[in-house]
Amino acid sequence: MEEPEPAGTASPPGLRSMLPSREFLRSRKGQLLLAESVLSFIIFICYIASLAASFMMAPLLEFLLALFLFFAYASKLNEKFKGVHWPLADFLRCVTAAIIYFAISIAAVSKYNDGASKAAGVFGFVATIGFAIDFYITFNDLVTFLKQGSSDSPEGHKTEDEDSDTDSD
Repeated sequence: MEEPEPAGTASPPGLRSMLPSREFLRSRKGQLLLAESVLSFIIFICYIASLAASFMMAPLLEFLLALFLFFAYASKLNEKFKGVHWPLADFLRCVTAAIIYFAISIAAVSKYNDGASKAAGVFGFVATIGFAIDFYITFNDLVTFLKQGSSDSPEGHKTEDEDSDTDSD
């Protein structure tokens, strides 16, 4: 018979270690990525059940990309792999998703008459708003990151040094 673990010891790593931290789930980025994943999955299911099944690939890809980025940010892969420009990749994903969801939602609502197509279109408009909010926030983070990067660049310091040399002459 095994003895129970004392209250102060941590549980062994298992499935719980695969789950994102509560801090990330409470963060704005975590909530947006989770909402985008859920909405994309619902839209995918609606398109499968509708006459507009030809549109199902876009929500499937967006679901997989949002899920990947959710777990990448949750497991801090963005800090481990510095070669990938994470904010730019996330920004491009959000912009393209918002445009694609807006276009296929208009087509689904106007061209098809079944309820599943209409539901997919309505959820698509909601997803468009969610992705637009995400790309606005990501754009602001990207601009801040680029401003910090340009002030740290050697060219920026070189021109300041040259300006100070010409002022002293």
